[in-house]
Amino acid sequence: MVLLHVKRGDESQFLLQAPGSTELEELTVQVARVYNGRLKVQRLCSEMEELAEHGIFLPPNMQGLTDDQIEELKLKDEWGEKCIPSGGAVFKKDDIGRRNGQAPNEKMKQVLKKTIEEAKAIISKKQVEAGVCVTMEMVKDALDQLRGAVMIVYPMGLPPYDPIRMEFENKEDLSGTQAGLSVIKESEAQLWWAAKELRRTKQLSDYVGKNEKTKIIAKIQQVSAFFNTSVFFVISLQTDKNVH
Repeated sequence: MVLLHVKRGDESQFLLQAPGSTELEELTVQVARVYNGRLKVQRLCSEMEELAEHGIFLPPNMQGLTDDQIEELKLKDEWGEKCIPSGGAVFKKDDIGRRNGQAPNEKMKQVLKKTIEEAKAIISKKQVEAGVCVTMEMVKDALDQLRGAVMIVYPMGLPPYDPIRMEFENKEDLSGTQAGLSVIKESEAQLWWAAKELRRTKQLSDYVGKNEKTKIIAKIQQVSAFFNTSVFFVISLQTDKNVH
């Protein structure tokens, strides 16, 4: 098995193993899925930390409003009345105004916190230092653990607009967010090694040879629309110049 140390830019991400005979079309998609899967776990952990501290997401039309404004507009958090954490809620105001302040009690809070830490450890960049490869199965295991913890604390489920539920249902909307910029589309993912693009039409062994004990640093990136436009623009200019 060839060992790939996957980086984005100069930042370590994870280790992954693949036979040298692996088609690079398949490998590129596999690396992109693990990379994006780790990002999903990180996003969920971040939101679940807020869930543990301040309860469920407020309806979008109530977020950022003061209590007086909510009362004046006669807005009602209907899901807030349904989604009471197991064991009852403890009020802890969300100063940002995103969540309803009905936080889980200490016992349920610890269920969430413990699971968050375990999920983070599974996909941690420290796995690189430990020599542990991260697989899609491990990413799915982390997601399942997080989903299970939420179900324990909120057996009735979360509101359909809560980003945690949206992540679990793969309905998250990351457009216009910093998190969205980090995601790499599988169809536009590229792998590079030693300043060469590992073209999807070839096998891994076409680049690294037949030695299955090879270790390489593979960098993942997304094909840049700007780069493609720039190349097209340069070609157009050269063509126009030749015509004249």
